[in-house]
Amino acid sequence: MALSYEQAAGRLMVALDYPSAEQARETIQALKGIPCYMKVGMQLFYTAGPDFVKELKSQGYSVFLDLKMHDIPNTVKGGANSITRLGVDMFNVHAAGGLKMMAAAYEGVISALDSDASLKKPLLIGVTQLTSTNQETLNREIGIQGSVEQSVLSYAAFTKEAGLDGVVASPLEVQAIKGQCGASFITVTPGIRPAGSSAGDQSRTLTPGEAIRQGTDYIVVGRPITGAPQPRDAAEQIIEEMMK
Repeated sequence: MALSYEQAAGRLMVALDYPSAEQARETIQALKGIPCYMKVGMQLFYTAGPDFVKELKSQGYSVFLDLKMHDIPNTVKGGANSITRLGVDMFNVHAAGGLKMMAAAYEGVISALDSDASLKKPLLIGVTQLTSTNQETLNREIGIQGSVEQSVLSYAAFTKEAGLDGVVASPLEVQAIKGQCGASFITVTPGIRPAGSSAGDQSRTLTPGEAIRQGTDYIVVGRPITGAPQPRDAAEQIIEEMMK
């Protein structure tokens, strides 16, 4: 079934990968009125902090806080508690941190909700393998044997066991993840490149339309929008492709 404009826009996450809040605000202004998700990653969060997330929420945006927490379980539990109190709609941890660490993140979410009934439960997802990871990187540098897909599926299984809502994975693995973990298990897919655009440092990519047809729930797009001469036009073209 084809997506409506609002449905497609709500499944588009714009990666605000900027060194300053001022630069991010220029893109946000250009996209004003498009009901997309805003993704705040390490570069922007480390300079603009929680106040910028609150600013986005005050403007009505859904926010994915992409910090990929990976630490001992107790530290991640505390971090998850703080992030839940911040009011984001989605955040992530590294599945490589293990089952106990991911379960601790979930506990951090629940403890925050238990202490403040006004909070909304965020979606909590696990990062499987980065879309920059190829077979050689996985085997020779990370030291994990087997294929990238096998590693992704293994991490996805543990993520689900830990009680998380889904995973970050490349669009190439979406169908296998859904087949293993169920249709309701969320997939968030970076590595999205509109037809004719450069892959950059991504190794496992699909176009926006292809990713939606694979069954993914959300697509993450950064440079093809933020680096475009007219970011709004670029975003609208991607949404249009998602609707086909």
